[in-house]
Amino acid sequence: MTVVMLHSGGMSGRQWRKLAEALSDRYRVVRPDFLGSGANPAWPAEQPFHFHQDVAEIEKLLESLHQPYHLIGHSYGGLVALTVARAQPEKVASLSLYDPVAFGILFDQNDAEGLEDLRRVAANPIFTDDTQGGGEAWMHNFIDYWNGPGSWQAMPEANRQAFLQVGRKVYYEVKSLSADRTPLAAYTGLTMPALLVYGEKTPPAARRVQQLLATALPQADLKVLTGAGHMGPLTHGPAFQQLVADHLARSV
Repeated sequence: MTVVMLHSGGMSGRQWRKLAEALSDRYRVVRPDFLGSGANPAWPAEQPFHFHQDVAEIEKLLESLHQPYHLIGHSYGGLVALTVARAQPEKVASLSLYDPVAFGILFDQNDAEGLEDLRRVAANPIFTDDTQGGGEAWMHNFIDYWNGPGSWQAMPEANRQAFLQVGRKVYYEVKSLSADRTPLAAYTGLTMPALLVYGEKTPPAARRVQQLLATALPQADLKVLTGAGHMGPLTHGPAFQQLVADHLARSV
């Protein structure tokens, strides 16, 4: 069976290399790059973008694969996975999601903790500034929100430059997903086995999304990755890999 791994914003399919190696003896693994990421051409800086465009590209890819398939998604990739699964649930064997940014759920449920976290971020005008979106100051704030204060400055220069090369596309991703208002009820039709994982140090908004999703998905298995933050699939790779491998084995 095929496993499709969808990467987080600013990264590429390469982020899944170790998980792919761990699963490749049992599954066919596909690690696509989103538009403007990885091996794809850079997204034109002034060309508008909506995350539904990445959804459409992934749906095209999935049409060429043997079905059903397992979907794995992290952060932005988790939102794309959820959106694809809602459109064709009968083709998805299972979901494995880490911190999907399906923030529409928080607005639908008027979730106080999650919305307060989003409001705190939005209070900084740079996050919605089209002239600075994706630039160094914007990316500095973006990375520090997800990973903690000082994370951008602590990052090796080569990594910072890699993020800045895709910064404009990431800004458009964030702008479009921030306006999404898909309600929690839209996910109740996802009856396939679903592994929902968040880190012990995951920001409140993403944590609350997972906790709310766990109440709506009939076969949800909610897990907390001890000591991990938003980048848990990378920083706590072996623990996350084991959770996914066990989940896939149960989902055949």
